[in-house]
Amino acid sequence: MNCRVCSSQKLEQVIDLGSQPWCNHFLTREEIGKEYFYPLRVVYCIDCSTAQLDYTVKKETMFGDHTYLSGVTKSLSDHCKNIADEVQQRFNSSAENKSILDIGSNDGTQLIHFQRLGWEVLGVESSKTTAKIAMDLGIPTLNQFFNKQTILDLSKKYDVINAAGVFFHLEELHSVTEGIKIGLKDDGVFVVQFLYMKSIMENDAFDQIYHEHLLYYTLKTLQKLLSLHSLELFDAYLAPIHGGQMIGFIGHPGQHDKTQRLIDLENEENKSGCNQIEKYRLFQERILVMKEKNINFLNNAKADGKKVFGMGAPVKGNTLLNYFQVGPDLIECLLEKNPLRKNLFSPGMHIPIFMENEVESRPDIYYVLAWNFKKEILANNKDLIDAGIQFYFPINPKISA
Repeated sequence: MNCRVCSSQKLEQVIDLGSQPWCNHFLTREEIGKEYFYPLRVVYCIDCSTAQLDYTVKKETMFGDHTYLSGVTKSLSDHCKNIADEVQQRFNSSAENKSILDIGSNDGTQLIHFQRLGWEVLGVESSKTTAKIAMDLGIPTLNQFFNKQTILDLSKKYDVINAAGVFFHLEELHSVTEGIKIGLKDDGVFVVQFLYMKSIMENDAFDQIYHEHLLYYTLKTLQKLLSLHSLELFDAYLAPIHGGQMIGFIGHPGQHDKTQRLIDLENEENKSGCNQIEKYRLFQERILVMKEKNINFLNNAKADGKKVFGMGAPVKGNTLLNYFQVGPDLIECLLEKNPLRKNLFSPGMHIPIFMENEVESRPDIYYVLAWNFKKEILANNKDLIDAGIQFYFPINPKISA
């Protein structure tokens, strides 16, 4: 393959998580054992330093319909509200007829907060189920994949274009980026939120590597992509959501002054060495250690006769479960809030999923797969912790929501 960003053929494999199913396809009972498995490997571009997957599961398979909902977690909804308030205050506080286009708008959670502030909103969401949920909530939504042609068909320029948790998913990377450039007003702002590879490595959060996440940006590698399309990163900060997600602000060159906090982040990034291939090789070694530690913990719990439930059935949890080869013999079930996953089974490991509020029995241990909401989970379950139930986090983030 060629590098997804710079087209170089100088790619080296740095992380191998084996053969895995598409982790967002939760299974009905009839589908168990029929799921496809694909290579899950990260390669590093020698020329531009971008980390990326070397295998692409087609976007129609992954994003045509899925069960992820932004609105089921209070922490995430609160985060979306904060983003809307920040954009309103910083960039368009006095403008009239303000407009925002949200790429990968999911169930409309982000746009609800902009709509509350009086903005004209439009979402573009490829998943049929989630697009319908958004439209039922009164959020205008195009049920399609966004690319350059989308913006040409709309024939409109926007004050703000938003891409939260989608800009690293893109099979049509350059078409989408060009579409954003075309659709952004001269002084407009593109707000991008992405999993930050420096944080992923610092948290040892290897489970955030899965087939939907085709690219793993740092500030350096994101700016490389943007420069190819005459766009410019002018501000950024690290938010605690998802264990450390970067919020970037992008515009046409020369339209916005580069902030000191972006300069500071770039300096920190350079000092950390996170753009060097050696960091990825060390990360792979730590992943192997984590695998051994977690399997030993679960085997010891089983030997001691302890009952273990998984807390949450996030997509990233399936990367972890499949790589560790942990199934229902070690974790009895996964408890979820998202109703779209009710009574389904985790892909690959086939652990049953039940609704959190419908299970009366309690385990001895909650194995917390939704570790990125650690703070919220511990606060909401203080009574269980006081009662002696253990909450075990297979990944302990340095930054938690």
